[in-house]
Amino acid sequence: VPCHGRSLCIAPSRLQADSLEWVKILLVILCVIAVAIVAVVLFLQTPSFGRLPRGERLERIKRSPNFRDGEFRNMEPTVLMTSEKGKWGAMLDFVFKKSPEGLRPEHPVPSVKTDLRALDPDRELLVWFGHSSYLFQLGGKRILVDPVFCGAAPVSFLNKPFPGTDIYRPEDMPDIDCLVITHDHWDHLDYGTVTRLKGRVRKVVCPLGVGEHFEYWGYEPERLVELDWNETATLGGGVTVHCLPARHFSGRGLRSNRTLWASFLVEAAGRKVYIGGDGGYGAHYADIGKRFPGIDLAVLENGQYNVDWRYIHTLPKYQHAEAEALGARRVLTVHHSKYALARHRWDEPLENVRKLAEDSSLEVLCPMIGEVVEWSVK
Repeated sequence: VPCHGRSLCIAPSRLQADSLEWVKILLVILCVIAVAIVAVVLFLQTPSFGRLPRGERLERIKRSPNFRDGEFRNMEPTVLMTSEKGKWGAMLDFVFKKSPEGLRPEHPVPSVKTDLRALDPDRELLVWFGHSSYLFQLGGKRILVDPVFCGAAPVSFLNKPFPGTDIYRPEDMPDIDCLVITHDHWDHLDYGTVTRLKGRVRKVVCPLGVGEHFEYWGYEPERLVELDWNETATLGGGVTVHCLPARHFSGRGLRSNRTLWASFLVEAAGRKVYIGGDGGYGAHYADIGKRFPGIDLAVLENGQYNVDWRYIHTLPKYQHAEAEALGARRVLTVHHSKYALARHRWDEPLENVRKLAEDSSLEVLCPMIGEVVEWSVK
């Protein structure tokens, strides 16, 4: 290449070498991206993610009045994230932003290890295991709700339990007459727990679509009782379960709201226990209270709340309103004291419990993890 004056002269061989170098870099980047995509796809196909509804189950879902435009909907208009950050922005903030002071306890959370298999099944009692997992006995039946004893996230380094809270394992559970799952989020439906309990669960009661996970994990279809909102099932032995609305969402992978979320009311031996599951305040509480007067025990969400997701989790100011609308005699609050899924202090929900007890005429239960509580109305 001829050079004239001060013009820059570059030999063809140098240009070709630079081009080849850039091509190599580009190929490496593309290979890394391809490997990452394949790794993510394979990871999402691991059994713990479950399986989306298909076949007859999917056809039943499509007939549901609560399923519209390809997904389940809340009764009231419900924005998932009210901040400008959106769902993924809020998640990234939580993972990478510096944790505020008091997010996790400095010392082990008080707890007690109870021999659950030795409990008399005819006693009306409950045992809370932290977060939203609890066992209660009613009408001679053992009912286990949202048990999470192995992991509350797809990977072990996320949602790590607080010290002192992780003292129960699936093998500690007695034989279960009814396993109730309120929705399929990881902190309520734990693959490790339900697969290890598989041989000791008589019936599974869950919202519409969630049964697909259980069938994929080896549970026989005849053991699964899947209900839509306002459907009822009789389980035998005088136990009736009503599936009722909740204001929340669902999903274990990249696709949301393909399965239903719910609250439940269990009736047995003349008692009524309301299982609130996850969800924000709404008109459905008053509707449930009118339909089922005289609720003996209401288990309500308290914790992992934030104004950024105020419609799908209960803010403290609404806790008394929910209990009052339900007309509950007793209240147990859950969804706290085991995981840090929001930015409030870990013990703030416990202060909410004390305030609720002081400011209302309700009997508010506040047991330690693992403590046996007699709750029946005399």
